[in-house]
Amino acid sequence: MQFSKLKIFRKQKGFTQEEIAEKLGVSRQAVAKWERGETMPDIESCLKLADLYETTVDMLVRNIGKEDVDGDGKYIFGCSKMNSKGQITLPAKCREIFNLKPGDNILVIGDIEKGIALVNLGDIPSNEPYLGE
Repeated sequence: MQFSKLKIFRKQKGFTQEEIAEKLGVSRQAVAKWERGETMPDIESCLKLADLYETTVDMLVRNIGKEDVDGDGKYIFGCSKMNSKGQITLPAKCREIFNLKPGDNILVIGDIEKGIALVNLGDIPSNEPYLGE
C-alpha cells in the first residue's frame, strides 16, 4: 500500500486539512485526495506546502511504501493504528529489523517536540529490575 507523506507533515505542524486548503486556495477534498495519494498537488501548491511544512518539494512528493530507508539506518515503516486499550502492532519488517520478539520488554520514551521512541530491552530475566507500567 502506498500513501503520501503529506498527512504526516501536516500533522507534525498541527494543521487541519481545512487550514491547509485555505492557505493554498484549494478545497479540503483536494487536500484529502493528496494525502491519500489519489492525486498530486500542482507544482505551485507543492512549493507552498514545502514552505508551510519547512521541508523540500522532493520530501513531499516521494511516496512511502511498506518501508522506506535512506541508507543511514533510519526507517519509515508505515502507520499503525492504536486500539482503545492504547496498544499498537508494529509492522513485521520493523520487528524483524530490530529483532523484536514476543515477550521482549520495550522501553517507551518521549519528547513533546520530537515524538515517541521505543527501545528494545530484550527478554529481561525475572530476577533483574526493569521499568514496568
